Amino acid sequence: MGLEIKVPPVGESITEVVLSRWVKNDGDFVEMDEIIAELESDKATFELTAEKAGTLKIVAAEGVTLPIGAVVCSIEEGGAAAPAKEATKTEAAPAVADKVAAPVAEKAGDSYASGTPSPAAGKILAEKGVDAGAVKGTGVEGRITKEDAIKAEAKKAETPKAASVSATPVVAGARNERREKMSPLRKTVAKRLVTVKNETAMLTTFNEVNMKPIMDLRAKYKDQFKEKFGVGLGFMSFFTKAVCEAAKDFPAVNARIEGEEVVYNDFVDVSIAVSAPKGLVVPIIRNAESMTLAQIEKTVIELATKARDSKLTIDEMTGGTFTITNGGVFGSMMSTPIINAPQSAILGMHNIIERPIAENKEVVIRPMMYVALSYDHRIIDGRESVGFLVRVKQLLEDPARLLLGV
Repeated sequence: MGLEIKVPPVGESITEVVLSRWVKNDGDFVEMDEIIAELESDKATFELTAEKAGTLKIVAAEGVTLPIGAVVCSIEEGGAAAPAKEATKTEAAPAVADKVAAPVAEKAGDSYASGTPSPAAGKILAEKGVDAGAVKGTGVEGRITKEDAIKAEAKKAETPKAASVSATPVVAGARNERREKMSPLRKTVAKRLVTVKNETAMLTTFNEVNMKPIMDLRAKYKDQFKEKFGVGLGFMSFFTKAVCEAAKDFPAVNARIEGEEVVYNDFVDVSIAVSAPKGLVVPIIRNAESMTLAQIEKTVIELATKARDSKLTIDEMTGGTFTITNGGVFGSMMSTPIINAPQSAILGMHNIIERPIAENKEVVIRPMMYVALSYDHRIIDGRESVGFLVRVKQLLEDPARLLLGV
């Protein structure tokens, strides 16, 4: 009797998922715990695994929305393991080739008539699915040689490409449009962003940071840092440490509102906004205040890699207390980031541009970055928001303070 595979519970607030992709095909033999499909919720992508070995029988199609507990597929007992199937395919190929080539050869007796492939050519044509009648032979008496078969395949591969170009000519001034269904993640992001704008008193304050001290420090120690810790020294670790230090002086920035209470945290779980293939996600660096620069860099790389591969779990994206987003990697010079609810503040980094500034009564060129702090004015006052951002600026422009904690 077959075993039904159902959509597993993936989080308290998640009631449905989308079957985004089948990894295995209907009728495939699967091993126990082998990945057979990918499910996408409004927060993350999950892998569905086989609960026993057997033959896969697909029930739900790709792209459908399924409630938690719905049957996705079943696994029937029996069937051959994958290696055996591959071996059967390999052994069957020559047989198919013989089946195609032999009747043609019989028509001309023992000799090769015009348009008849040689055994080697027949095998190639059969494996590639090319009709021998469409191939012009260049051998003796029009015989199709191995070279003819290879060239025929190359010609066939190019034909669809040429047809595609001619079928869809580029028309000047064309007004085409296409529609795509929003993914659960994108729908949730859209809903949350609108909710934040409507339910918080959001305001943004700006400042600028001279990045030369950090850039000089990185240039001086990047090789030793990489050799000792096995990871590069980036800007994110400095900003994360600066935020953690500033939060000690301005705890409201690291707090949140719950009902009629303000919840303060004696730890800093920093959410890092990452642009993933399926949308924006915010994995969390837990207890960032107690981490070293190297530990932060390693965690950032690990989380960013998981985000790009859609491997983040719900736990890795739930419960942050403060968010950092870096629009500078896309060339943004200035923006007003939107708060990541239920948090009360978010820091926006931007691109670094060399600009003239006044320094010791002289005009000098320095690598400057605009930084933006969006905050909920219901819990954070102007004095606290500006003070927090100034403190972050001071720590970044004198990075020795990050190490000394002063």
